[in-house]
Amino acid sequence: MIEFNFETDFELNNEIALKKWISEIIFSEGYEFGEILYVFCDDEYLHKLNIEYLNHDTLTDIISFDYKVGKQINGEIYISVERVAENANDFKTNFQDELHRVMIHGILHFCGYKDKSESEESSMRAKEDESLEKLSAT
Repeated sequence: MIEFNFETDFELNNEIALKKWISEIIFSEGYEFGEILYVFCDDEYLHKLNIEYLNHDTLTDIISFDYKVGKQINGEIYISVERVAENANDFKTNFQDELHRVMIHGILHFCGYKDKSESEESSMRAKEDESLEKLSAT
């Protein structure tokens, strides 16, 4: 089950289509989905989580907690819509595209993709782009 929760004044467009897309990406990576919770929040909310759970005193656009069991994806993905909006502006893209990129970024982490090194980050970006193309095709 994929759930969306909102801790700020924000609403997703096309929740059903997004759930289908996320499921397809998970299956295409050889996994199945269990319980995935997305929480859309503001900077303050995510900053507190970043300090409390990761000991990072910085703003971020996404934090994911992976509770995978074997090949079943389970986890929580927290997204700051404020960071996404700022990043969209900085990267000269629209908000929806950046939001979708961040949403699938968390899922790709659950599927084993990393982004700590330059080569890992390059692979992650390529997989994000491929995933976004699949969303555009639906």
